[in-house]
Amino acid sequence: MTDLALEIHDLHKRFGRAHVLHSVDLSVPADSIYGFLGPNGAGKSTTMKIVMGLLRPSGGRALVFGEDVHRDGVRARARIGYLPQHNRFHSYRSCRDVVSYVAHLYPGRRSHRELRLRVDELLELVGLGDKMTRKAGKLSGGEAQRLGIAQALVTEPDLLILDEPAASLDPLGRRDVLTLLENLRGQATVFYSTHILEDVQRVSDSVAVLADGRVVAQGPIDQLLQAADTSWTVRIVGDTTAAERNLAAEPWVTEIEAHQRGEHDLWTVRVNDDSAADERLLPLLVGHDECDVIEFHPSDKTLEEAYLSIVGANRAS
Repeated sequence: MTDLALEIHDLHKRFGRAHVLHSVDLSVPADSIYGFLGPNGAGKSTTMKIVMGLLRPSGGRALVFGEDVHRDGVRARARIGYLPQHNRFHSYRSCRDVVSYVAHLYPGRRSHRELRLRVDELLELVGLGDKMTRKAGKLSGGEAQRLGIAQALVTEPDLLILDEPAASLDPLGRRDVLTLLENLRGQATVFYSTHILEDVQRVSDSVAVLADGRVVAQGPIDQLLQAADTSWTVRIVGDTTAAERNLAAEPWVTEIEAHQRGEHDLWTVRVNDDSAADERLLPLLVGHDECDVIEFHPSDKTLEEAYLSIVGANRAS
């Protein structure tokens, strides 16, 4: 029994002369929530389609619970629920019929009564309980996304692959999707792509960052946060011109992001040497009679900072 829900080894994909994936390696632990990040065009959807058997790799392989997705494709895919980035439904079917139709494509048929209860339960779960009989073609974009999540869950998959599951949802819908993912923790492995970094930081155990078809970082969230430059929060009042000029001249200061907050200035000071900042940043600020420091502390690190640091370093190399 493998401890990995998904393994990707030396995966390559070419479309003609375009080399889309370059030696991609991923290890997704079973029962984890795993975020798959990267800019548009990085190759996230291509990777997911290869895992689903919708595309053949140009090299390498993917395993789902130890089953090769091409050599043992039927067994591997029977354990996967999939939400593509762009959903397409039979517009004339009701929401209930769409989800039931997908369930019948998988082995292990349920009785009609059991299936009806399961489908209705899922539609309630994703917020479509009052729209079970509505035709799929009459749904809004956000409602269609919810329907796609319900059909991905209907077979109670061991691995749930979601390509941008919250992309077309409003803030309330995004919150509901994140709550749903959190509730699946321990019941299924969730491997999902997104560009909404704050969502990833909220629910994911681990992440991988894909840039230009290469995995440039992967690991637990806390580990990736260490890749970000340290930043400090400074709230300051008065004439800050000299203080900002002197601080910007320090070699360990990489950026000063300043915002006006009423009578105060709020600075985010990014540094590449935390010990130098800890020792010298405050003395540099309080040495000016023209301004007063009223708040000073290390900032909480965010996944966005880590992501920008990782992707920026990759593009510069």
